[in-house]
Amino acid sequence: MTQAAVVDRFYQAFARRDAAGMAACYHPQATFVDPAFGPLDRPAVCAMWAMLLGRSADLAVTHQVLSEAGSTVMTRWEACYTFTRTGRPVHNRIEATFTIEDNLIRSHQDRFGFWAWARQAFGPIGLLLGWTPWFHAKVQAEALRALAAYQAKASSP
Repeated sequence: MTQAAVVDRFYQAFARRDAAGMAACYHPQATFVDPAFGPLDRPAVCAMWAMLLGRSADLAVTHQVLSEAGSTVMTRWEACYTFTRTGRPVHNRIEATFTIEDNLIRSHQDRFGFWAWARQAFGPIGLLLGWTPWFHAKVQAEALRALAAYQAKASSP
């Protein structure tokens, strides 16, 4: 299996809204980072995807592999969905870097313009404040609180 095939398998599961299939693509010591959640370990990133998939009824995901060099795969992907907190439509364009080890994703970094995303997700408030470190930190803290609550609920009997 090529490194790009591992990433394709991940995005195919994502497009099917298959959180377990996405989780199966991550290495046991996988790491993840993006502007909304910051750095996450494997259990947290798997929970994040499950939480996000469970929240969004209209998520559509497409991807394109841009390059593959050694163990590194670069992609561009897009997500179209309704941001549940505000009910606003979002079309996020993301560039991702993956490192593959043992045919699994060892590291995954998503990059996108936070201000552009905040303008869509939060409307006028995002336009006015989305560029500020304060707003970014506030959104990230709320995302992490939601993730912790999701993980606690998922682990309770």
